Amino acid sequence: MANAASGMAVDDGCKIKFLELKAKRTYRFIVFKIEEKLKQVVVEKLGEPNLTYGDFAASLPVNECRYCIYDFDFVTAENCQKSKIFFIAWSPDTAKIRSKMLYASSKDRFKRELDGIQVELQATDPTEMGLDVIRGRAN
Repeated sequence: MANAASGMAVDDGCKIKFLELKAKRTYRFIVFKIEEKLKQVVVEKLGEPNLTYGDFAASLPVNECRYCIYDFDFVTAENCQKSKIFFIAWSPDTAKIRSKMLYASSKDRFKRELDGIQVELQATDPTEMGLDVIRGRAN
């Protein structure tokens, strides 16, 4: 099932890994990339549950776009342990224009495949997805 707008399909592995993160908390984060030759979104990296937000941020390429899911654990003002699933569209200023356009045009369809995203962020540089930003959006 390719998307008419961008022609991108979503590999079943993307949905399976997302469900494992959501239901079983098997991963802390998932990084997805568009494989242009295959015309589909695929899983690029899986972050183990013990990894930190810093590990996740460091795993993103400096000059290439990616879609990411991050399972953020936090404690509320009422001292309740909670978690929120973030969808982050990473589109650095230094990425190629074609890549930015491809990721932008495929994003909504890709997101629809992942049921359970609670917060969405668009980031063009690391400060736009810093831990302070994530914390602020989680509450």
